[in-house]
Amino acid sequence: MNAAELILLAAIWGASFLFMRLGAPEWGPIALIALRVSIATLILLPVVRQPGALRSVLKNAIPLLVIGVTNSAVPFSLFAYSTLFLSAGFSSILNATTPLWGALIGYLWLGTPLTRLQAIGLLTGITGVTMLVWEKIDGSTSNTLLAVLAGLLAGALYGFAANYLKKYLHGMPSRLIAFGSQFFAALALWPLALLTWPSQPVSIQAWIAVVMLGVICTGLAYTLYFRLMENAGITYAMSVTFLVPVFGTLWSVCFLGESISVGMLIDSLVILFGIALTSGKINRFTLRRFSSAP
Repeated sequence: MNAAELILLAAIWGASFLFMRLGAPEWGPIALIALRVSIATLILLPVVRQPGALRSVLKNAIPLLVIGVTNSAVPFSLFAYSTLFLSAGFSSILNATTPLWGALIGYLWLGTPLTRLQAIGLLTGITGVTMLVWEKIDGSTSNTLLAVLAGLLAGALYGFAANYLKKYLHGMPSRLIAFGSQFFAALALWPLALLTWPSQPVSIQAWIAVVMLGVICTGLAYTLYFRLMENAGITYAMSVTFLVPVFGTLWSVCFLGESISVGMLIDSLVILFGIALTSGKINRFTLRRFSSAP
């Protein structure tokens, strides 16, 4: 059951980069994301009708605000900005750096130990990211560089939020975290959204994109994500980032006609191998068994 939910979540979040690519040019990054998290809040609203739910959300308002800002409002906006200048597939690969940031922040902040293989994986992943970024920004415009940095910062914020949630919201029902984080993300974004609201009417395509982002890619997706954290653990839930670039690239190729270079593919594999080591998906036993296979 956990595996099926993980694959479904990856497919949904991979599609979010497609919808941001379609919606951001007309809405603008902040207005698009303000609508995204507001729609998600409405979708998740029934959860607070359960006994004690609203009291629990209010009691944990500050941690939920932090999660809402660092796991939704700011990183969503950063990725929406990045899709203005980067392909949806490339942005989804930047999203895959989340476990690397999560491991590094956990080690520096919470003192979460890293084995030798995990440390090697962290360095391998960072090397892959450097290769990927260098290939993209070499000879590119300043807008491209800023878009790449925005994607990397978004991944770092996801990594921080996962560790913060583990420390301050451990044991809180996933459905309430999903609702509370989107509600406070919406509160944080709307003042800026009103200042950057589109001056021209947006197309039907842009409306469809924002509705899909809110209902499917946020409301449903965050319910699945926090439930995976609750049922299978933070490491398992964050491993969704292994699959997000696969679906993100697949959807962008199928529906946007984007392409992926050989260098981009190689860099992505290096990053994913580093993540596999860092998250413990590949360990000494796995390597020993692989090396001794006939």
